[in-house]
Amino acid sequence: MTAYRQSLPQTRNSITHKFVVDGHEGYLTIGLHSDGRPGEIFIKISKDGSTMSGMCQAFCRAFSLAMQYGLTVEESVARFKGMRFEPMGETSNPEIPDAKSIVDYVARFIELHFVIRPGGAPKLKLV
Repeated sequence: MTAYRQSLPQTRNSITHKFVVDGHEGYLTIGLHSDGRPGEIFIKISKDGSTMSGMCQAFCRAFSLAMQYGLTVEESVARFKGMRFEPMGETSNPEIPDAKSIVDYVARFIELHFVIRPGGAPKLKLV
């Protein structure tokens, strides 16, 4: 079996979401395929140059490549949701009041807004 990478076009739609997990502020940017599916993610943490910032970039690259090589959004979320490490705690998002880590927060945000439940549609609508 050969996997093929479905890269996003040079110009694409995206959303950016500001978040706070246990006082650590960041911005999540999700690049979208033309059909609205996420195809890449980027996290910008306020502590630029830190180990945490580097690990967030590594996570984003792994998550993005997994989706571009065919791992579904649902499977991607299942792999990263629930990961527990610092920083963890209260968030700025009432739909996700607490997170076990920034990785857990991102996976749950993507699940909330991009995973289609039976009989439903994704919550996030781009105009």
